[in-house]
Amino acid sequence: MGIIESLAWLDSHLDHESSSAGIAAGQGDGLDLTAMSELMALLGDPQLDVPTIHVTGTNGKGSVTAMIVGLLQAHGLSVGSATSPHLERINERLRRDGEPIDDQTLSEVLDGIRSVEPLLSVRPSWFELVTAASLRWFAEAPVDVAVVEVGLLGRYDATNVVRSQVAVVTGIGGDHTDFAPGWELAVAGEKAGIIEPDAPAVLGRMTPELREVFRAEGPASLVAEDVDFEVLASRPAVGGRLVDVAGVHDRYDEIFLPLHGSVQAHNAAVAVAAVESFFDRALEVDLVRDGLALVRLEGRVEVVSHQPLVVLDGAHNPDALNALGATLDEEFSTVGSRVVVLGLLAGRDPDAAVAAVRSLRPDLVVCTSADAGERALEPAVLAEACERAGLAAQVEPSPTEAVRRAVGQAQEEDMVVVTGSFRLIGPARAAVAAALS
Repeated sequence: MGIIESLAWLDSHLDHESSSAGIAAGQGDGLDLTAMSELMALLGDPQLDVPTIHVTGTNGKGSVTAMIVGLLQAHGLSVGSATSPHLERINERLRRDGEPIDDQTLSEVLDGIRSVEPLLSVRPSWFELVTAASLRWFAEAPVDVAVVEVGLLGRYDATNVVRSQVAVVTGIGGDHTDFAPGWELAVAGEKAGIIEPDAPAVLGRMTPELREVFRAEGPASLVAEDVDFEVLASRPAVGGRLVDVAGVHDRYDEIFLPLHGSVQAHNAAVAVAAVESFFDRALEVDLVRDGLALVRLEGRVEVVSHQPLVVLDGAHNPDALNALGATLDEEFSTVGSRVVVLGLLAGRDPDAAVAAVRSLRPDLVVCTSADAGERALEPAVLAEACERAGLAAQVEPSPTEAVRRAVGQAQEEDMVVVTGSFRLIGPARAAVAAALS
């Protein structure tokens, strides 16, 4: 098959990413590892051939994954990474040493999986096939180590066929939950499912009660932020932040992160602790500096224009939106107006999201669609939530047109922020380029 045929075959399978609005912690009906385990067995269980660091958490998974990759590469290792979602092309999800898989190789890997599909007793989902493709590619490439990001929760996620050398949990927040009483423990319980009894676990910031949920899974060892490692200092710098981190085994000072937001200092601390746990030793500070200095993250406080200032961020839940608001206030100063282009996926509470959008201090919110399909929250519903919150709002269903108009009407001293879903980032980047050309 060519890449077009391969992707058409892939798209004929159920995509939980487009139907996960009804999936909450403890209520993942239809999610199990039967199809994925059977598929991997038919492929020869390639996930067992490569040492793996497995990453989950409500927010920060992508950042921590990218930082771990950078740190491992700085230590001379070839690194595969499996992430989600993609911003523009599926190839972004499968990377080797930071470079996306090319079309020909992706087609060949998918073709090999397609050939064994008739032997399966259960039809796999879209995400299971993509995960299988990444794990098979990593084994065949081969890579020295794989960093695999969980897609949804953890215990029954397709990625949980790996037997990781280190399990990483960035934190617990309100995403993929119904917010019923005890929801934090339910979310933690699902994410704790990636922990292996003979491997270490690394936890980001969370309460002692939540830490015990992960300890109960019986990891070989457990280290937690603010207990076993911590951020000692974090301050804005030109083009990012300068941080000092006390790791599990050593201290690392004057580390430059080419990323915006104080939350990235905490992500860096988690990534350093994860790599320390992988090697079971302290790291060379120069290699830590080298590995983190090269990290690039699209769609995370990504500046794509300076006059006007245009920032793209896939803040898809209230915690992430509040963190974005704090970052904008701390690191970006504008004398003009702030326009927020906002699009959410179905299943999000529009009032809770808009309450968090207030932290961005918008003069106007342009409500748009985060997706062309049924999963998008109607822009009119978002606009009504804005009006209830006392925010000025307009409706523009087309994300491309919403961004184009916001940027086209902005003055040099203004700020435009595009946020609410990673699905907006690709169209937004293209629209900004067109509006400023």
